[in-house]
Formats: sequence, structure tokens, C-alpha cells
Amino acid sequence: MNPAMTSGVTAEPAILDAMELTSDPELEVRFAESAHQILADLVSGGAALGWVEPPSRDEVSDLLGHVISAVQAGDAALRAAYLGRRLVGLGYWLRYARPTHRPHADLEKIAVEAAAHGRGVGRALTAALIADAREAGIEVLTLDARGDNTSALQLYRSLGFTEYGRLPGFVAVGEHRYDKVFYMLDFRQQG
Repeated sequence: MNPAMTSGVTAEPAILDAMELTSDPELEVRFAESAHQILADLVSGGAALGWVEPPSRDEVSDLLGHVISAVQAGDAALRAAYLGRRLVGLGYWLRYARPTHRPHADLEKIAVEAAAHGRGVGRALTAALIADAREAGIEVLTLDARGDNTSALQLYRSLGFTEYGRLPGFVAVGEHRYDKVFYMLDFRQQG
């Protein structure tokens, strides 16, 4: 078990990978429920995570099962952030499935509970996932974000991502329209 998780609340988040997460039976059992709660709460509050309505428990459980299967096949990375023994964030990337795109992956989701914002959790999760992508031989890591998610876009730029495209007014949430912004981190250019 990660030493940072044995005591109460830690100052820095403990960032676990999928292997660490699934090797601790207590964490593994609570992970899907805690992840669902974080995602549902964030979406209820208007967070730009790809859902208009909060996802169901089954939907989150199926999603996590898919990601963990992809991790086991070497086609993904999953990271979970804990403060003490409490899940406060999660993120993952998935390798592109098409044979011509196999050296590339998409950073699908970074979600941090509202109470943990400003504590470096999103940065720590994203940095760990970037390191995982490099280690897996990923050449280009891509992501897309809603244009009004300025703090996430600023974080991604600070970690080396660059914008490579934008679809104006593409995301519809009720009567509101937002740009869909595409970012990439090209490891080939970083040596």
C-alpha cells in the first residue's frame, strides 16, 4: 500500500495506478462507487465531462471495467488520486484503436471533486498520465475540452499541450453553446 495513504489526510495527493488500485481489496471495492459519486456530483454542477445528465452507477462501472481491461492489455492508463483514504480524483487515457493510430492515445477524462480543487490533484493526475503515456511509447497524446473550462485548458498548456483545433459552438448544453477545443502533446518533438 502507498505510505501516503496509511494515515489520515495527506497534504499531497497519493496518485495510484491501476495495479496499485486493484491490489488493495478495500480500495478496489470502493473505487467504482466513489468514482461514480465524483462524476455525478461534478456533472450535476455543470462540469464539462462529456455528460449532460449525471451518469448512472452502471454506466460508470461499465466505463471503469472497459478502462481496466484496456490497461491490462497495455492500451490504457488509469490513475486515481487519494487524500488519505478518500478518492478525490481520477483520470485515464486510451490508446487509439485503429491500427494506423496505435502510437497515439486520447486523454479521455480528468475529474477532481470540487472540494479538492486547488490542491494540485488535477496537475498530479495529468502529470502521472503523461508519464504513463511516455513509458507506453505513445507518440502523441490528445485531448479535447469544452472551451469555457479555462482552468483545465490553462493546466494542459502549462504541461506542454498545444491547441491544434477548435470547433466553434460545437458543444450544446441546453440553450448554451461552447467551443470544443483540441489539444495535443507531441512526444516526438520533445526528444
